[in-house]
Amino acid sequence: MIKTGAMHIAMLKDGRQVYINGQLAGDITVHAAFRQTVQSVGKLYDFQSSVDNLELMTFEVPEAGGERANRIWQLPHSYQELLERRRALEAWAELHGGFLGRAPDHVASCISGMYMGIELFRAYDAGRSAALADYYRYARDNELYLTYVIINPQADRSKAASEQQDIFLTAGVVDQDSEGLTIRGAKMLATGGVMANEVLVTCIQPLREGDERYAVSFAVPMNTKGLKILSRKSYEENATSVFDNPLASRFDENDAVLYFDDVKVPWDRVFVNQDIAMTLKQFHATPAHVYQNYQAQIRLMVKMRFLVGIAKRIAETNGVISFPQVKETLGTLAAHNTLVDALVHSMEVKGRMHGAYFIPDAHTLYSAQVLTQQLYAQVMVTLRELAGGGLIMLPSSVLDFANGELRDLIGKTQQSPVASAEGRVKFFKLAWDAVGSEFASRHTQYEMFYGGAAFVTKGHSFRTFDWDRCTQLVDQMLDSYALEDETKENPVAA
Repeated sequence: MIKTGAMHIAMLKDGRQVYINGQLAGDITVHAAFRQTVQSVGKLYDFQSSVDNLELMTFEVPEAGGERANRIWQLPHSYQELLERRRALEAWAELHGGFLGRAPDHVASCISGMYMGIELFRAYDAGRSAALADYYRYARDNELYLTYVIINPQADRSKAASEQQDIFLTAGVVDQDSEGLTIRGAKMLATGGVMANEVLVTCIQPLREGDERYAVSFAVPMNTKGLKILSRKSYEENATSVFDNPLASRFDENDAVLYFDDVKVPWDRVFVNQDIAMTLKQFHATPAHVYQNYQAQIRLMVKMRFLVGIAKRIAETNGVISFPQVKETLGTLAAHNTLVDALVHSMEVKGRMHGAYFIPDAHTLYSAQVLTQQLYAQVMVTLRELAGGGLIMLPSSVLDFANGELRDLIGKTQQSPVASAEGRVKFFKLAWDAVGSEFASRHTQYEMFYGGAAFVTKGHSFRTFDWDRCTQLVDQMLDSYALEDETKENPVAA
């Protein structure tokens, strides 16, 4: 059975320990800080389970006798299958405008990428590779919504994880026995973790000698005994009106620190055990890192379309669409949008086979990350410049419309050549939530560091670029002439 929204929401009533505002949240599906976003995630599953969308969103699992699964778990064997999967991810992202950065398709892409590199895990440890293969199939067949925590708490960043004042500040192995590992400490950034089913716990940051206890990779349910979910401030909780905050009220996926209070992880959930080299290889020697960030670029492609749509609507609403300088600005934004779109398509066209699987081109992906990290903040500034004071001078809340006198004044002061007063306010409330609200500010920070710090993404670009092809052109040109030729043709007079 294909998972529905109701099925997913029911799965979240599992007693998980989510802390917010100094206390346990209880049932997150009804808590004011999370319930609307939980419903938004549910709508993703309702979309995929619709008869009209089954072919778009699902694929037949070859070994499952005709059973279907969400394409987020698809392992493409060809360019065409990669495109089919991308169209599904694109359709999902359009439902939230790209604002659910850790929707179910992201970490599913990571696990799928690791599975595509299962040979690496077999060479490492037969037991760990079997655990990963079984987990991929289990997550796929049960349509699990996964998040991950792959970053260590910042603390003293001049020191290694093992050199911190508390060696269990970062989640690491306390003990292991015949049943599995015992984990203690914290990890971040569990984006979407409050409403996910399970979490992949590992480390993508470089680890040093002595950090072996932190070099693990495993997955556990969000309601695992001893797992505490420490939520950040909820933007949804303070966005009580959809009209006033149409994005924050419905798409605040939340971020959280996870604390593992001596959590027991069974061996069949452990993929890497205290091996620094393998912790890094699981991402970069398999398709995992490319595949998960390919998904992120698909989502960002959709988000850029949404933001460019906001820009054009600002110009139309303010009656400046025909101004030459505004056309110039919109033309630049259109070029930015097409750049992201073209990079996604290019990484597909330039893709390659990894064993039996077709994966996107790594360098094109990393080029996209480098460019879009800078681009997002530029787009935000451009939208602010286009909108001017229109983003600020809005009615205080939807309640102003309930006051007859104020409603009349809104009609006099909120005017547009293409929209009613109510339509103008509605649009600019949406624009503010995308550009200037606290929710929007978090998204700017989030997109700037989604792929890691700038030096990290630029390092990936350096590592995967075909430098030889470029330097061969230089060598070819250098080889086309010589000093001796010059001296023979132009001898110095005796």
